[in-house]
Amino acid sequence: MEYPTIQTETRVMFFDTDCAAVVHNIAYLRIIEVARTLLAEQLGMSLAFMAAGQQYPVVVRTEIDYRKPAALGDILITHGRLESVERMRFWCAFEIRRQRDDAVVVTSRQMLALVQMPAGRPIRLPAEWNERFAHLRKARDPIAPPAAPPVPEDPGTLPPSA
Repeated sequence: MEYPTIQTETRVMFFDTDCAAVVHNIAYLRIIEVARTLLAEQLGMSLAFMAAGQQYPVVVRTEIDYRKPAALGDILITHGRLESVERMRFWCAFEIRRQRDDAVVVTSRQMLALVQMPAGRPIRLPAEWNERFAHLRKARDPIAPPAAPPVPEDPGTLPPSA
């Protein structure tokens, strides 16, 4: 079974911080976007592929919890993974940790839909995802197999990748 994951490293720069040299909340979304874009490549959606086919994964919902502050100069490690798949949308989960003490700084989940441009219409996820990610299908999806992946009890931690 395939569990697509990504890990990125980001050094906190001046433009990421507020006047107190603490990372501004919007900067975390930029950091997550970089990880999500690299994760999309593993899912078969490279930037060139998206541009050529004009099919783009669009963020429909973001859930984010700010757990601890990060500061100017910190190295942040972002762990991302494909969490679940439905017919028309999918969820990715992210965890950002401070490298110096391994503290969880941010946890986030994002729901995405695939959109065909320029019409801006949602389209079904690629057919090969039905088999490739069958183990990540949500139980409520009518074409999903009966067993869904377990959800961690603490939403602040990502389960280990297989």
